[in-house]
Amino acid sequence: MPAPPRALTKAHFETLSEFRYQMRRFERFSERAAQGEGITPQQYLLLLHVKGFPNRTWAFVGELAERLQMQSHGAVALVTRCEALGLVERRPNASDRRQVGVHLAEKGEQLLQRLAALHRAELKSLGGTFQVPQIDLPVMQ
Repeated sequence: MPAPPRALTKAHFETLSEFRYQMRRFERFSERAAQGEGITPQQYLLLLHVKGFPNRTWAFVGELAERLQMQSHGAVALVTRCEALGLVERRPNASDRRQVGVHLAEKGEQLLQRLAALHRAELKSLGGTFQVPQIDLPVMQ
């Protein structure tokens, strides 16, 4: 039976703490940027995930729920709020009309472009802060 791994050292905790601190600083920046444009942070993330969905410019609600790490019914409510603001549109899927795709509306596209530019500038200013910390430990023999 292999021996349990060694305990994390103080340096490991400092590394993890610094990473989480920098991640939270970026999140807070993002929250304030979204609020400054009159939307919630979740609405910004929804727009981002619609535009950034791999190999498509739209997404299904279930896919957005996964990306947002929320329940499907919460994602439906979020899409409904964004649709009421004119940020997204629901469209029946061409190959399966039972499914509905979420697409960015022009207003959502413009808002996302502004916010994404702010986020890109903020990430550049962080200069490599977001490197995944390496805390691998050898197993004690």
